[in-house]
Amino acid sequence: MTPLGGIGDEVRTPSGLTILNIFKQRNQSFLEGPSFFPKLTEIHLLHLIRKMAVKNKWMSTAASIWIQCTSGSLYTFSFYSSALKSSQGYNQSTLDTVSVFKDIGGNFGVLSGLIYTATFRRRRGGPWVVLLIGAVQCFVGYFLMWLSVTGVIDRPPVPVMCVFMLLTAHGVTFLNTANVVTAVVNFTNHSGTIVGIMKGFLGLSGAILLQVYQTVFNAGPTPYILMLSLLPFLNTLLFMCSVRPFETNEVDEKKNLNGLSLISIIVAAYLFSIIIIEQAVTLTLPVRIVIFLVLVILLASPLYVVVKPRSTQNFEETDMTRLLNNVSSNQDLLERHDKNPLQAICTVNFWCLFLTTFTGMGTGLATVNNLAQVGESLGYTYFETSTLVSLWSIWNFMGRFGAGYVSDHFLHKKKWARPVFIAITLALMSVGHCVIASGMPGALYVGSVLVGVFYGSQWSLMPTIASEVFGVLHFGTIFNTITIAGPIGSYVMSVRVIGSIYDREAARGGTEYCTGTHCFRLSFLIMAVSTFVGFMIAMGLFIRTRRLYEQIVLRRDGRCS
Repeated sequence: MTPLGGIGDEVRTPSGLTILNIFKQRNQSFLEGPSFFPKLTEIHLLHLIRKMAVKNKWMSTAASIWIQCTSGSLYTFSFYSSALKSSQGYNQSTLDTVSVFKDIGGNFGVLSGLIYTATFRRRRGGPWVVLLIGAVQCFVGYFLMWLSVTGVIDRPPVPVMCVFMLLTAHGVTFLNTANVVTAVVNFTNHSGTIVGIMKGFLGLSGAILLQVYQTVFNAGPTPYILMLSLLPFLNTLLFMCSVRPFETNEVDEKKNLNGLSLISIIVAAYLFSIIIIEQAVTLTLPVRIVIFLVLVILLASPLYVVVKPRSTQNFEETDMTRLLNNVSSNQDLLERHDKNPLQAICTVNFWCLFLTTFTGMGTGLATVNNLAQVGESLGYTYFETSTLVSLWSIWNFMGRFGAGYVSDHFLHKKKWARPVFIAITLALMSVGHCVIASGMPGALYVGSVLVGVFYGSQWSLMPTIASEVFGVLHFGTIFNTITIAGPIGSYVMSVRVIGSIYDREAARGGTEYCTGTHCFRLSFLIMAVSTFVGFMIAMGLFIRTRRLYEQIVLRRDGRCS
């Protein structure tokens, strides 16, 4: 028996059949077909299994990226909120109420995690079920909103409009959960990098959607709502069946992930350049078309990773053993992990992640929600503040992608436990809040970059750590439960801290508006203290999980050796 034959015969499924026998049974007619079909040897079969798995895995990743590119409609609320306000006769307070339901729906993804886990176990279920449910919710919510704005249906009461917004935002969590969890399952050895890529493209999707609209329609915010009901829905239907979990590893896996990382950086840099140009000059339609076509080409470039030839080795015994040991059913893949949501909630590690999310995401959301008002109080022009708000998505992307990639590098090369990066980013967020609080010339520029980048970092670090600490069996449910801490923190910081202090300072001047560094100084100092407390909690989590991460590194080194 050759070494390859021995490996194929020894690796067995739980039912006792070898991988090779299963393949032969399911393809008997092909193997025993007409004489012009070549008789496949065991080496050919194993080579075919490997190529099929790799192709599906990378196609799944590309499909998830494309779905993420149209899933960020919530980030563009400020663009179409004026249509809601004018058509429905809302005042600012009522519009803010609708916005609150956007934040609630967009951060309450527990149901999507539960459905993902339930459907993952079924032969015909999986990520596509979660994606379909999310796409339908987005379509229904935005379409009913568009019918209301255009007057096709009677003006709905405010609570009903809040339900429309809640439904839409809740659908986005389904899309995000399916893509992120599947990506983590497919790239367990590089979970930080792949989560950073997925979250990064989600962060860029708001700018991508606006580029599509400004090129195709550019006729006010009302048609944009209709586009949001159709484009994400159709895009998800087109690619959802390609999003599938495959736990396979290949020799050049990291190299190909680096290729996707480079693509995401190029897309971000391109969008950054467009935002700067649009703030300076008015673009004509032909120029917009060219810009849009270049963007489409960039977004299609992940296809290169899918179809490019793979590096083929001579199938050494270690490579084939690693391949066959990774071929297993979805249920076997999930059941080797342990913590369910209730077990996770009862651990100190869960609450450490919850509190760091409360301080990091909470203060970050509060900052971006009040960025324009802070700039106004400090005497910045409308052009300057609008540029700051537009660039926030770029800083957000840099944090989402960079934290995942860098933490993966140090985990594999230096064996640093990933929670240390939550500690580092929260410490730097604290510095950013202090810079904004200083009120010095240009401080808002520097501070918003620091807060934006390291706020974005939380979106890739927290889910990755949750998957490593609690496993992937209930990963979608657990990380979405932790995410709830973000809007809670945002409410506390925005309403109870920033809003209250601003109103008090404005009342001292006898007006509704406050001008000067004192308007937000105390608020940002409080948020700086909050993120510093989060830093200390993250250091505690780092100490608690050091031994766990030593085991993770040993296990991954064993897979890759």
